[in-house]
Amino acid sequence: ALPECLRPGGRAALISFHSLEDRRVKQAFRDRTRWQELTRKPVQAGEEEVARNPRARSAKLRAAIRPDPRANETTQDGHVGWRRSRPRT
Repeated sequence: ALPECLRPGGRAALISFHSLEDRRVKQAFRDRTRWQELTRKPVQAGEEEVARNPRARSAKLRAAIRPDPRANETTQDGHVGWRRSRPRT
């Protein structure tokens, strides 16, 4: 139900600590109709972070954006392009 909680263009970041949790997040983010992954691989703690905080060793961060179906609308001049998130002032 997370995609329904976010507006189009909204971002979600999830931290998992167990391989089964990470598998579910990875599978959910692979649904291209609902998510656009920000990173192909999960972000993990570096050696320095793990030395300071050993529990960080198992943490994996994955992030994705809920696609905006209007993002590739045809512009007034007939070109397909990205829609601005906010109108220019």
